[in-house]
Amino acid sequence: METTKLRPGAAVIIALCFLVATLEGFDIQAFGVAAPKLTGAFHLDPATLGWAGSATTIGLVTGALVGGWIADRVGRRPVLLAAVIAFGAGSIFTALTANAPELIGARVITGLGLGAALPNLIAIAAEISPPSRRGATTCAMFCGMPVGGASVALVSTLGPHLGWQAPFLVGGTLPLLLAPALYFRLPETRIRDDGEVKGGLLNALFGGGRAAPTLLLWLANLACLVVLYLMLNWLPTLVIAKGQSPQVGSAAAFIFNFVGIAGTLILGFAVDRFGFRWSLPLGFLVLAGVMTALGQAANAWSILSLAAAAGFLVVGGLFSLYGLAPLLYPAHVRSAGAGAAVGIGRIGSIIGPLVGGALRQAGWSAGHVLVAMLPVALVAGAAVFAMTFFAKIYEAPAS
Repeated sequence: METTKLRPGAAVIIALCFLVATLEGFDIQAFGVAAPKLTGAFHLDPATLGWAGSATTIGLVTGALVGGWIADRVGRRPVLLAAVIAFGAGSIFTALTANAPELIGARVITGLGLGAALPNLIAIAAEISPPSRRGATTCAMFCGMPVGGASVALVSTLGPHLGWQAPFLVGGTLPLLLAPALYFRLPETRIRDDGEVKGGLLNALFGGGRAAPTLLLWLANLACLVVLYLMLNWLPTLVIAKGQSPQVGSAAAFIFNFVGIAGTLILGFAVDRFGFRWSLPLGFLVLAGVMTALGQAANAWSILSLAAAAGFLVVGGLFSLYGLAPLLYPAHVRSAGAGAAVGIGRIGSIIGPLVGGALRQAGWSAGHVLVAMLPVALVAGAAVFAMTFFAKIYEAPAS
């Protein structure tokens, strides 16, 4: 009979991973908060500022791909610990930089750590929870990311006199303080080589009938992140372009992130209760409708309400996808599979803001830019729905 209980000590593990995810969200958003002051401090032109912002994503994609692969060989805990130290140190190095090349290098180091941590959080969530609670466990961990992202703004308002360095110093010091707790309290999850996967990483991802679900998972992650990062980067600007005040634009961005926390938890429970095949495709279908309605909304109340609904669905949908990733791969390649999904999906975080900028440059209205996300949301939902017909689900090994 299937157990519905978490493994012993799971509450501590979930709490530690929640804190890691919170600090990840903080460090990922820190650059966006500091960017206006960085421009003046380093006399950066827009192109150089863009490279500095993209450096974190470049490092994150690389870290996710490599970190997951290494963790399946040496264990989750040492790689997660090294990743947390790396993104903490990278954030502190960012605060100490004196010129643009140093800034870009520090952001790459930060991104490598951020990327290496993500697949291991995903794999640990799968391995401490039974199938009936896996979605909720993963989402409980990852709802820390929007919490961390929202916290950056608070730090920036509390310490404006500290300059642009403040969020990086806070975001770098806290991971280093957390590292000893991870070392002493986070147990190593067992990695069982059941002989099903041979031939290296490519065979792990695409062999044994996994080619179709792997590609569909990548597509779903990428499409979801296109919508998410277009909203994170452009929502306030698009709201102001609709004739609303900057205060309404800022409120829309805040409520998008804040309600995303609730979406993460509720969709995680829905996935456990009703399964991935129906819960996530339905969520992305509703998201398509919400984006269309948001594009047509004209008054502040409707804009804020629809921004909240979009945050609920897209943030919750992404972290529910994270819970699906480890189910497609046997335990001893689980981090690598999750890392590949995170890494490929993160390409969407680059595409989303670029699409928003290109459409606005081409003369599209704010409403049309938002409506353009309708087919992207539908692609995400269709990819998840199709994936469930191809996927073979691997259970976590008994602890």
